[in-house]
Formats: sequence, C-alpha cells, structure tokens
Amino acid sequence: MKTSIIIVTYNGMKWISKCLASIPTEFSVIVVDNNSTDGTVQFIHQNYPQFIIFEGKQNLGFGQANNRGISYALQQNADYVYLLNQDAYLEEDTIQKLINIHQQYPEYGILSPIHTNASQTKLDARFSNYVGFKYNSDFYSDFVLDNNKKEIYSVPFVNAAGWLLPKNTLLNVGGFDPIFFHYGEDDNYCQRVRYHNLKIGVVPNAFMVHDREDRKENKLSKGSKAYFKNKEKNLKVKYANINLNDFEKYDELLANCRNNMWKQFFLFKFKNAKWHRLVLKFLKSIKEEMRQSIEFNRKKGTWYLDS
Repeated sequence: MKTSIIIVTYNGMKWISKCLASIPTEFSVIVVDNNSTDGTVQFIHQNYPQFIIFEGKQNLGFGQANNRGISYALQQNADYVYLLNQDAYLEEDTIQKLINIHQQYPEYGILSPIHTNASQTKLDARFSNYVGFKYNSDFYSDFVLDNNKKEIYSVPFVNAAGWLLPKNTLLNVGGFDPIFFHYGEDDNYCQRVRYHNLKIGVVPNAFMVHDREDRKENKLSKGSKAYFKNKEKNLKVKYANINLNDFEKYDELLANCRNNMWKQFFLFKFKNAKWHRLVLKFLKSIKEEMRQSIEFNRKKGTWYLDS
C-alpha cells in the first residue's frame, strides 16, 4: 500500500522541524507551501531534499493547497493520503494503525487518530468536543466506565489536522471545495463524505500531537472584513450542506434582510437601513457559488482535483 503524507505550510518554522522529524521514513511526503516568508521552504530543502515541495507564489488557503498535494499523490498512484497539519506530530505507528483499521472497516471515508495537546497530558480541547456524548455516546463512557473499547468510533465531524483519506474517498468525494479559503472546508468535506454513504471515524489506539495554543476567540468588530469573512464561512457551512434539501431557506434569509432594510428606511433609521443594505449585498454575492457547490458535490467524482 502506497501512502503519501501531505503537509500544507505557511510560515511554519515554529513547528516544522518537529513535524517532519515525526514522519516515518517509509512514507512519501508532499509539502505544499502557501508563500511562506520565514524560511520554512529553505529549511525543508536543506534538511529533507527527498521531499516533494510545491512552492506557491500566493496563499491558496488550506483546502486548495491540499488539493494540489492530493492531486499529485493520486497521479503517483497513492492508495492513501494522510493530511498532516504543520503544527502536528505523529507517533511512529499512527498512520499504520489507521490503515490497518481501514482494511477491516472499508466503509470509513475519513479516519483520524486521537489528538492530544502539546504536552500530551490532555486531549486537544477542540478535539475533545468532536468525540463528546452529543456526537458519540460511547466514546467517553467506554473509557471512564472501563467498557470494552471499540476499534473505531463514528463521529459526524473531526477536524482535518490529521486525516487518513483512502483513495476510494477521493475518487468519489473529490477534494476540498474552493468556496472555502481557510476554515469551514473540513466541515463541508465531512458533510460530503456522509452524503456519499461513507463514515468518519476516530481510532482510539492511534495518537497525534496537535501543538496549537488554546486561543481565545476575539470578538469581531461588526462590519469589519474579518466579521464578514467569518459570517461567510458560517453561512457556507450551513447552506452548502448537501445533506439538506432546504436551500430555499437562503432565499427567506435574503427576503427578511430586504424587508428589514425597507422597514428601517421608512422609519427614517437610515443608518440601520444602510447596514441591512450592506448585508443584503453580501448575502447575494455568495448565493450562486453555494448553489453551484451543492449541484457539483452531490455527484460522485474527483471534484477540485487535477486528473
């Protein structure tokens, strides 16, 4: 079985040495760099000349950069690809354990190890939510109550910091949807995997360190560029979900916004009317790409990947 590890880098010098050193030598490695300026690419060239490196002249974002690496891996006849964050570190047997489980449970389209924090003393905080009672009622119960452990636990979502993707997943689901730049693309991909009758699973005896800070989310200034970027991501995750058949609700959202705009205008609250007009323009600007996304992603195929 041929497995390629794909790492998207962007100014990753803080982590890249430890990340690359954690990769077993039997796996091929494809690095897609998003125009780093901190010496990341030079470090890899000097210390890992055997790795394939695609040096981007612009930041493609997480999803499209991974698509480039996945496309190359498939062209090299990979049976599996493993998406590894630049701030994540493997154990020696992490990937092989995931492959072994997939061989037993081929219905799984995404397999993930357990994510620990940097000190390996706790689960990664966000990861701990993905395996919570709401999403899998057995995971924590099995460990706390000393029940028999399952070999894999089904969940509706796990973030893409460490995904094993079998070739079958890529041939049927495709790559990441380019309507997402950074964040939201893994939510969307999990939605598509489930739509195409594949499962998402966490393997409890495979581990990976995710060396990220527990960042506090900053409150976004209403109307700022960051505010609208975050709103766009959330709307696309919700309304471009191909498992739902209610895209017409987006038209209701538009209608409500339009009605509020005119209501505020006739009440002589022009500042509020101007705000609703701005939001309405924004909502209209992303409608068509979401509609096209739904149409494309409901079909099987290697969408968004180079053949």
